[in-house]
Amino acid sequence: MRKLPVPWAGPGDAVLYITLILIAIGSINVFSASFVLADQLLGDSYFFLKRHLIAFGLGLIGLVIAVRLPYRRIPRQLPLFVLAVAGMLVAVHFSGIDANGARRWLKIGIQFQPSELAKLAAILTAATYLGPRLDRGRPITIFSWPVVVTGIMGLLVLRQPDMGTAVVIMGLCLFLYLPCGIPRRQIYGLLFCGAGATVYLVYAAAYRAERILAWLDPWTYQQTSGYQTVQSLLAIGSGSLFGTGLGMGASKFHYLPEAHTDFAFAVLCQEMGFVGAALVLLLFALLAWYGIKIALKATDGFGIVLAVGTTFLVAGQAVGNIAMVTGILPVTGIPLPFISFGGTSLIVNLVAIGLLINVGRSAGAKAASDRGSRNASRKLRLINPGRK
Repeated sequence: MRKLPVPWAGPGDAVLYITLILIAIGSINVFSASFVLADQLLGDSYFFLKRHLIAFGLGLIGLVIAVRLPYRRIPRQLPLFVLAVAGMLVAVHFSGIDANGARRWLKIGIQFQPSELAKLAAILTAATYLGPRLDRGRPITIFSWPVVVTGIMGLLVLRQPDMGTAVVIMGLCLFLYLPCGIPRRQIYGLLFCGAGATVYLVYAAAYRAERILAWLDPWTYQQTSGYQTVQSLLAIGSGSLFGTGLGMGASKFHYLPEAHTDFAFAVLCQEMGFVGAALVLLLFALLAWYGIKIALKATDGFGIVLAVGTTFLVAGQAVGNIAMVTGILPVTGIPLPFISFGGTSLIVNLVAIGLLINVGRSAGAKAASDRGSRNASRKLRLINPGRK
C-alpha cells in the first residue's frame, strides 16, 4: 500500500508546517474577530493584529532558539527558570495590572502573563525528575519535588484569581506521571483528591458555583453567567457548512464577549463554517499525532517526557478551549493555541513547539547515525568477509 505524499520529511518538519498553517489561520481570525472592537475603542482596526504579529515574531525567535538549544542541558538551568517564574508570579500580586477583576499581568517594559510561563516550567520540572528515572528504571512516585514546586506555582496563579490556568499548570505536571508508571493506588488517590479539590474550589467562590450552574443550563442564565456560552453556541450554529464569510460574522459586534481571545473559535466557526472548524480540528489532531511519534522515537527519558508534555500543552489546551466554546466544559478562560489572541500564550506555545522539534531532530539524527554505522559495517563485511 503506497503512502500518501506529504510536504514534510519527518515528524519534526510536520509539526513546524502544521504550526505555521494554524498561525496563518489564527492571524486571519484574530483580525476578523477584533477589528470592530479595535476601531471603536482604539481607533485602529489593525491594533490587535499588529500585536499578534509582534508576538508571533518574538515567538518565532524563541522557537529557533529552542530548536538549536541542546535540550539535554535544560535541567542544569531549570532552577533559575523556575525561581524566575515563581518570582514573577509573586510580583503579580504586588505590582500586577488589574483587568476584569483579576490581576494576572505584569509589565516590565512589555506587558506579559507569567502564568503562561508557569505552564512551560511545569513540563520542564516534571521531565527533569521523570526522565532520568525512566532511563535508570527507578520507581516513580507522586510524592516528589516537581509536584510540590508546581503546586506552589498553581496556588500563586489561583490567587490571581485564575482557577482555569492553575488547573492547567497542575494538570500538565501530574499528567506526565501517569504514562511513566506510578503505583495504581496513587492514581486512585490522585483522582479522589482532585475531585475533592475541584468541588471545594468551585463552591469556595460564588461566581464559580454560578458558572457551573450556567454550564449545566446556560439558557436559564443567558442574561448573566451563561451569556457567553449562549452567544458562542449561536455563533457556531449560524456558521452552517461554509460559514458567513470572513469578516461577515455578526457575533463580534459586541454580541460575544472575548470574541478574539477565549471565544475565537466561535467566530471561526461562524465565518468559516463546519469546513473551517473541521480543518482546524484536523490540524490539531495531526499535531498531536506527530508529537506522539516524536516522543516514541526519542532516545532518552527526558526527551520522551518533554515531547509528551509539549504536545499535551498545545493539544490539551486546544481540546479544553473547544470544549469550553461548544458548552461541553464550563467557561475557564483557556485560550486556543495559535488561534486566540494572546501574546504570552503564543510565545510560550511556539517555544514549546521548538522544544518538540528539537527532540524530534535529535532522535532523527541518532537514527541516521545508527543507520550509517550499520551500512558501514555491512560494507566492511562485504569487502572483508572474514571480519566480524
